[in-house]
Amino acid sequence: CQVPLATGASCLLKMSLRNLFRAASVVARATSRQTAPRIAAAATLKRYSSGHHETDEQFDARWEAYFNNPEIDDWEVRQGINELVSYDLVPEPKIVAAAMRACRKLNNYALTLRLLEVIKDKAGYHKQIYPYILQEIRPVMEELGLSTPEELGLDQPDKFP
Repeated sequence: CQVPLATGASCLLKMSLRNLFRAASVVARATSRQTAPRIAAAATLKRYSSGHHETDEQFDARWEAYFNNPEIDDWEVRQGINELVSYDLVPEPKIVAAAMRACRKLNNYALTLRLLEVIKDKAGYHKQIYPYILQEIRPVMEELGLSTPEELGLDQPDKFP
């Protein structure tokens, strides 16, 4: 750029911006070449992946079998509960009972309480769901010697003097 000194700065700025845009377009072209096959493959997979739907009974049986596994360890129980909680549902009482047995087998009393707290939270504003779950799993809780968070006073905030 051959311009007077006063406009030299603007000329440098134009050249810098031009180089920046060139570099950006080169990167964009290279990136689009690399991701285009992946995007096409993902679209292809999506069309074929919607064929299998699990019924409610199959879902319940799968999770009961998961928690009833005799070789389940503490990490697997936590992983299973985390995955189960991530679904947009409140688990059936038989799944909750199986999870509680797995927790108690591993002597993880705190996780049984946390599971009940999560179920109460998942029930949300449907106030009849949590009492129903407790009613259905009460025999299992008595068999395992478990209490609810409410029975232990954990549903109330701590009161400091």
